[in-house]
Amino acid sequence: MDDTILVTGGAGFIGSHIVDLLLEQGQRVRVVDALLPTAHRERPDYLDPAAEWLEGDLRDAAVAERAVSGVTGICHQAAMVGLGVDLSDLPAYVAHNDLATAQLLSAMAARGFAGRLVLASSMVVYGEGRYECPEHGVVAPGTRIAADLDAGRFEPPCSRCGRPLDPRTVPEDAVLDPRSVYAATKLAQEHLCSAYGRETGVPVTALRYHNVYGPRMPRDTPYAGVASIFRSAYAAGRIPSVFEDGGQRRDFVHVRDVARANVRALTATTPIPGAFNVASGTPRTVLELARALAEACGIPAADAARVTGEWRAGDVRHVVAAPGLAAERLGFRARESFTAGIAEFAAAPLRG
Repeated sequence: MDDTILVTGGAGFIGSHIVDLLLEQGQRVRVVDALLPTAHRERPDYLDPAAEWLEGDLRDAAVAERAVSGVTGICHQAAMVGLGVDLSDLPAYVAHNDLATAQLLSAMAARGFAGRLVLASSMVVYGEGRYECPEHGVVAPGTRIAADLDAGRFEPPCSRCGRPLDPRTVPEDAVLDPRSVYAATKLAQEHLCSAYGRETGVPVTALRYHNVYGPRMPRDTPYAGVASIFRSAYAAGRIPSVFEDGGQRRDFVHVRDVARANVRALTATTPIPGAFNVASGTPRTVLELARALAEACGIPAADAARVTGEWRAGDVRHVVAAPGLAAERLGFRARESFTAGIAEFAAAPLRG
């Protein structure tokens, strides 16, 4: 095809897999990446040379204008991710996630972009997941207080009666409640792109990734995911720490499934606007992840994790996705095996 699709952050963990799949399908691809030191030291050798390469920071209007020139689809993956170090990271998150997105959208408007925009969003926009009280039905969870957490009572209480709640899957129309700087910037990205879509008529698809894992994941840093933290610990001969009791429920989705969701949104016969959960549909606890990864790495079960009982302010207890809307409207269903995917991840080198 003669059309070119721009993948921002295309040298990254998820972006590079999207580039691979687009190229496999015969698409022309342009990659723009700032090669931030927290993510890369240089252009990675796994990035397919068939993709047009543009090194640059989207916060720079000139870079954004070059990036969008002549493209018919945009897959916006570029972002700072993770919880970061502390609030000193706040300006960097806002700059790289929201200012860069604003510059990208401004450049698109200046070029009269009329294609599709697919945004990498995140399950972090939900905050705590969805819960049901035996007496009051679906309710907003109450705040987890320090005294309860110190005593090992980790489940959030009902905001109306204080009873323990049962976790449920989170649909896309749930109330959004970002609880970290990163989460706030991801929700702002959604709002900025939605505003652009309303003004221009450009279809916008926001893909809310759940916990992504797989090859090309970066090593353990404050900006890495939990799977990377565990994998890095095993590689270094350390036992990773697990907060609370390890019973926090998440949905771990393979990076190739995430890439397929993006390519589906970019290339479907007709645009599919809206927000969609991108998840495996099978929740697991953080401790289950640690044990599965340890087994795949040949680590004794006793050394899979050190459950500390410690807790961190702002952490959420459970957040797992309802995958039905993505299946119904986007035609996306995860298909990678968790067991095979974890075995592959255990053997794959971690990105430096």
